Amino acid sequence: MGKVCITDTILRDAHQSQAATRMRTDEMLKAAEIMDKIGYWSIECWGGATFDTCMRFLNEDPWERLRKLKAAMPDTKLQMLLRGQNLLGYKHYADDVVDLFVKKAIENGITVIRIFDALNDIRNIKTAMEATIKYGGWPEACISYTTSPVHTLDYFAELAKKMEELGAKSVCIKDMANILLPYDAYELVKKIKEKVSVPIHIHTHNTTGTGDMVYLKAIEAGADIVDTALSPMANGTSQPCTESMVATLMGTEYDTGLDLGQLTEASTAIKPAVERLRKDGFISTKVLGVDVNTLLYQVPGGMLSNLINQLKNANAENRLLEVLEEVPRVRKEFGYPPLVTPTSQIVGTQAVMNVLSGERYKVVSKESKGLLKGEYGKLPGEVDEDVRKKCIGDEEIITCRPADLIEPELDHYRELLEGQIEQEEDILSYAMFPQVAPKFFEYRKNKLYGLDVNELDKKNIIYPL
Repeated sequence: MGKVCITDTILRDAHQSQAATRMRTDEMLKAAEIMDKIGYWSIECWGGATFDTCMRFLNEDPWERLRKLKAAMPDTKLQMLLRGQNLLGYKHYADDVVDLFVKKAIENGITVIRIFDALNDIRNIKTAMEATIKYGGWPEACISYTTSPVHTLDYFAELAKKMEELGAKSVCIKDMANILLPYDAYELVKKIKEKVSVPIHIHTHNTTGTGDMVYLKAIEAGADIVDTALSPMANGTSQPCTESMVATLMGTEYDTGLDLGQLTEASTAIKPAVERLRKDGFISTKVLGVDVNTLLYQVPGGMLSNLINQLKNANAENRLLEVLEEVPRVRKEFGYPPLVTPTSQIVGTQAVMNVLSGERYKVVSKESKGLLKGEYGKLPGEVDEDVRKKCIGDEEIITCRPADLIEPELDHYRELLEGQIEQEEDILSYAMFPQVAPKFFEYRKNKLYGLDVNELDKKNIIYPL
């Protein structure tokens, strides 16, 4: 094992986790040139919720953001997070849309595409992986980490092996809920290293206060790359701190080679943006502390916030414990899906419905039915067939790759948007967010709203999962 590499998340996951993804492009650019000289393995700056938030709340073109960031950081690999066949939306798209999206992302400046599927159904990452390889990007296949009787060390090691066979140039263990514990991380990395030869990349958060220890044990087991965030937005629901990790490894066999002085300079450059986000009410103290509820209930922080909000809207906040106890029951009956977007919302909402309606599965969401029908892919474990029958009756279960049932969509979108778009990328923006994109196109064309982004509606804060 040699030097450990660092991916910094300050321009994507850090502010998505702590500040509802509200950092603006102009604020990022103040630190970008400094960050480009540091020597990171990559900088995560796109994908996830950034795309939606750019158009919906900041009146920014996400593609233009990417181009500006690439111009400011020509010497560093830019990285994005992609939800496999869901791209950056919440449903499966046709293969032609996935292919064009990956092509355009790479053309506009992305190198590393981290591709995951909420169910770890490898069929759902295949098209995005193949497109990344075809257009010269770095395909990083991603394991959605979770715990259940199904999710054993052997299960994850086999999954990593299949990902390498699919062409992954690195494999990421994505612990989105910060439930991977340090000694488990050591065993997991060891097991995967026995099966694959590509670099292993580790991603966690510090919600439960274990993130730095997870990284240290993973590194000792042979992990090659870890995700950290510069100190102004590190820890809490974000990633462990970059400077602390670099200092910890300094002088050891794992030394990152990064310079603390340059990291401090980059942190100083990003601080005004963090102060602005705090002043505007986007950073609350709840995202900065340690929350052991995640370990107790295996419920990610963002999912917990959603459950509390749903109960508040129903004047039933006193029933939170019942819902938290119902979540693992629903998850087991649904075949143990990992709790990550969108399955975390589906399982959580169904648990709330089960508790509030007084009879389990008396009310069933459209998304729960879709999950049980196989619309999202193959569930990892055995589904409770009595529950499935109660929810979807005798409807046929989808056993093929869900996207095989979707006809090509690009020509339809091109026809629909004829004369309305300024760039081919707009077709993709519309495909993913058909309610949001047209308003943004109108704003961009006429600057109709005349809004100062600082004065945008601060009440509509969504803490993403």
